[in-house]
Amino acid sequence: MSRTTKKRAVSQNKRSVLLRGELNMKNTKIISGFPAIGKSFIFKNSDKSVIDSDSSEFSWAQDLDGNNTKVRNPRFPKNYINYIQDNIGRVDFIMVSSHDVVREALCDNEISYTIVYPDISLKDEFLERFINRGNDKNFIDFLSINWDKFINEISNETYPTKIILEKGQYLSDVLEKIK
Repeated sequence: MSRTTKKRAVSQNKRSVLLRGELNMKNTKIISGFPAIGKSFIFKNSDKSVIDSDSSEFSWAQDLDGNNTKVRNPRFPKNYINYIQDNIGRVDFIMVSSHDVVREALCDNEISYTIVYPDISLKDEFLERFINRGNDKNFIDFLSINWDKFINEISNETYPTKIILEKGQYLSDVLEKIK
């Protein structure tokens, strides 16, 4: 084989490897989930590949031992969005925070996502879920006080696809609706 023919064969082989890689990419679905909808349950129990990305690992500065401090990470939410973007195509689902700054950053970066959140009438049910999963009093009080505000803000958004959970529903009940 001539040198030119070898180069052409190597080039074609690299191209076919690249194409195969692209063909094997997953159609990742980004799910922004309100607390206690069951993101971690899907992560632990699904036969699909799932990343349950905890935004607190990105939003707080860390000390020398890698522990979160009470100082906000100045790179947040960009560092979180970079992590999400780096994993698109690698897994079936990426579970992300429903914080307003994260939703805004997803929109600003034109990352399609579905937000799953409870109907506004389900406050008592979700407060009970927070208690049952062991959330601390400050977290529960914060969400209780801001419940209507948070749900209304999400309801008024126009960028994401929205799925509203009804009484007794979890993410697992609506996962197949996410396209």
